[in-house]
Amino acid sequence: MATKLFVGNLSFNTSEGDILDLFKQAGNVTSCELIMDKFTNKSRGFAFVQMGTQEEATKAIADLNGKELDGRALTVNEAKPREERPRGDFGGGRGGSSRGGGKFAGSRY
Repeated sequence: MATKLFVGNLSFNTSEGDILDLFKQAGNVTSCELIMDKFTNKSRGFAFVQMGTQEEATKAIADLNGKELDGRALTVNEAKPREERPRGDFGGGRGGSSRGGGKFAGSRY
């Protein structure tokens, strides 16, 4: 098991400092990253916390999974490696049209 943890079901009002303070109770925290939406700059409701050792990560999961923070029951578990996903093809090019055929399809009104 890795020492990087996923922390989910966070309140949008929870700060990185709040998460850091909570996880310090389980041991040494080497990093804490609250994930923010790049367009609105608001929390996306989850974070990643890196613990110093495997034992501290296991303790954090045992102690903090289901614990309430800012009125929300946290989900704390081992972070899984990020999956590579294909980027969306916004220019079409896959054959066919995604426009659909409405009243004015193919006409100039």
